[in-house]
Amino acid sequence: MNTTTGKPVHLAVYDTLADWETGHATAQLARTGHEIRTVGPSTAPVRSIGGLRIRPDLALDDLRPEDSALLILPGADLWDTTDDLAPFARTARTFLDAGVPVAAICGATAGLAREGLLDDRDHTSAISFYLAATGYAGGGRYVEADAVTDGPLITAGPTEPVAFAREILRLLGVYEGEVLDAWYRLFHDSDPAAYGVLEKAGAL
Repeated sequence: MNTTTGKPVHLAVYDTLADWETGHATAQLARTGHEIRTVGPSTAPVRSIGGLRIRPDLALDDLRPEDSALLILPGADLWDTTDDLAPFARTARTFLDAGVPVAAICGATAGLAREGLLDDRDHTSAISFYLAATGYAGGGRYVEADAVTDGPLITAGPTEPVAFAREILRLLGVYEGEVLDAWYRLFHDSDPAAYGVLEKAGAL
């Protein structure tokens, strides 16, 4: 089932972003008809950890929750070494306050923790003490899981890009039930039986 709103999914891009963390999600969303737009600190090019040069489609100041189906925040070294990405965490607050989903992985979860967005929501990350080092008040809501969805917020650790994508696909209604499970088993576990389920459902 695809319940796309017709609005684009916005992928945050910034220097040192972790290339591998969002590829499964954006590729599958694009293949199922979702427009992916990149949003940077400005429209100046940024460079990922893997050396990819990306020119953002729009600047963060021009992004509004009402124009978006989802904001995806990948990890990046800058989340832990500077305050340069704090504006993205503040934008995440604006999105969540408006009821628009946010998906954060790896270092972006620490950015949300510093912004206070994980204090009252179930969440996960790389490991609990990584978030504890931010001084946030949400340690009691930390969940040991590959990825966690609490309302409109998805969180995951850096080694779980497939689980992260699974939760995004579920939240946006792209796949559900046995089809979603099969998609995860194929890309996470290389389960050949899952291919037949997806083929039968026209989900390849």
